[in-house]
Amino acid sequence: MEINAVTKAQRYVEAHRADGDFSVAKVCRAVGYSRRQLDRLFLKYLGLTVSGYINAVVLSESAKTLIGSDASVTEVALDSHFASPEGYSRAFARRFSLTPDRYRREKTAIPMFTQYPANHYSILKEGKTMENPGIVTVTQCDRPKRKLIYLTSRRADGYLSFCEEMGCDWEGLLNSIPEKLDTAALLELPRFLTEAGMSRVAAGVEVPLDYAKPLPEGYRVAELEPCTMLYFQSEPYENPDDFGLHIGQVFKAIENYDLARHGLAPAEDLAPEFNFGAETHSGARAAIPVVKK
Repeated sequence: MEINAVTKAQRYVEAHRADGDFSVAKVCRAVGYSRRQLDRLFLKYLGLTVSGYINAVVLSESAKTLIGSDASVTEVALDSHFASPEGYSRAFARRFSLTPDRYRREKTAIPMFTQYPANHYSILKEGKTMENPGIVTVTQCDRPKRKLIYLTSRRADGYLSFCEEMGCDWEGLLNSIPEKLDTAALLELPRFLTEAGMSRVAAGVEVPLDYAKPLPEGYRVAELEPCTMLYFQSEPYENPDDFGLHIGQVFKAIENYDLARHGLAPAEDLAPEFNFGAETHSGARAAIPVVKK
């Protein structure tokens, strides 16, 4: 299938983009397609050419290096396969609307590119469920008063419909905020944050109460009162295409969890419910707000 070839190429980019001899030609050879054929498929399923996709990935990874290390801009440019720091700076500014030096200095939110495998959309559409559930761990975390940065929707009722309505750039953008308390998540908003005519489904990230940087366009901020968050996490898994199964496993565990037996009660009026998605190395994660009875 065409979509499987695109997914295979994406995984090759992820595994080999740091190689010294990495090139678009090697990506094409890895999946057995010509440059023209693979560009056509990438445009069809991802809206980018192969080189455009690689550029988005490399620049986003370089942004993490800029604020996570002491490497010079020149070093970051060369490690990102750019021939010169000037060319790297121009490409960075075109994608993120600020220079690498300014980003390192200000650490503002930028729309980092998230590498969604092309075949995951069809997997979500199929709605696969977990037939043989594994272990789901549950951890309580007391959260202090904090802020929520979030993007609302009008019609969304889940992850797919949210991305179809609002796009998928929210994850990379919110995860670029260094001060975030956890990774970006799909949210079910509490009623006090749900406006008339709007869906309760949103995307957001928690930040410290003193966070005061400018918000990305279209995003809002609200203060959340202290509460206890109950985190549910599945086991790590090997096949990246099983992400939906593990997310389903986590939400089944939430549905079956006896809060009262553990001295807890729902607190949906204090904070959102968080769906953090799934990663092979950590499993699927979600969190719900509760209070101690």
